[in-house]
Amino acid sequence: MTLTQLSYIVAVDKYRHFATAAQKIYITQPTLSMQIQKLEDELGVLIFDRSKTPVIPTEIGEKIIDQAKVILSGSKHIQDIAAVSDGHLKGTFKVGIIPTVAPYLVPLFLKPFTEKYPDVELIFEEKLTAQVLDGLNSDDLDVGIIATSTDSHYFERELFLEPFLAYVSPSHKYAVKEHLVLDDLYSEELWLLNEGHCFRDQAMKLCKKQNQKTNSNPIRFESGNLETLKRLVEQDFGITLMPYLSMENHDTRCANGVIKEFDDPVPNRKIRLVFSRQFLKTNLIEALAETIQENIPKELEGSEEKLVLD
Repeated sequence: MTLTQLSYIVAVDKYRHFATAAQKIYITQPTLSMQIQKLEDELGVLIFDRSKTPVIPTEIGEKIIDQAKVILSGSKHIQDIAAVSDGHLKGTFKVGIIPTVAPYLVPLFLKPFTEKYPDVELIFEEKLTAQVLDGLNSDDLDVGIIATSTDSHYFERELFLEPFLAYVSPSHKYAVKEHLVLDDLYSEELWLLNEGHCFRDQAMKLCKKQNQKTNSNPIRFESGNLETLKRLVEQDFGITLMPYLSMENHDTRCANGVIKEFDDPVPNRKIRLVFSRQFLKTNLIEALAETIQENIPKELEGSEEKLVLD
């Protein structure tokens, strides 16, 4: 029995398909099948019922897979202990990050981090908040960068507060206002992200709405992408909310929309690192947090009154 074989049965259990599991872990299907068959022969039991589609674990197989996850997690922790033993930062660091943060934050700190810590391999996976937390629970991720609070199963390291901005079409009545206030949003219909995005949930809280709205024309649209919402506004369709970093390098000379800040209390979301209580590479956490904070725009360090949405 080897750790490799245990990782193979966990992969098949996850994807419930031999070919898909092989593809996801970058081996051939014959190799995967052969190694699992060897493990079953060694143990004298069937781990998977191959007559079912999708493939499912047998009753004893479920128990073996659960124990395999414990063993693999323990093996990873041993590697973590060794990696931090000499105080030198090294190894692979898997980061789950939400889509409304990833394209705007990662380019700010990636180069400075890799220059300072050349022996650390950062691997980013763009996921929704629930998927990030699932990845932490399964040890598929080392740390998450999210914008909502979690429960007591995780440690959190605050990074910064990110203000909300309004992005308004040029013909909208708010285009001539110097600043917006929160009351301006209560009667307005916004373009919002589709369900599953925490930024949508925060915008809904801010606007005191319970469901997706349409604008004054009969178009109804849900998007998983902030850039699509920007393009809608620039085509003279209404108003949307944007996180600050998504507009930081926005070229107002080329775009047709108008950026509006909010008067106090300025609505914000809290960007934070989250990680498991069992995570041992705390020096890596601090290195990542410090590098991010050193490379965010100075405007995010303001002291105006803030309204934090979680």
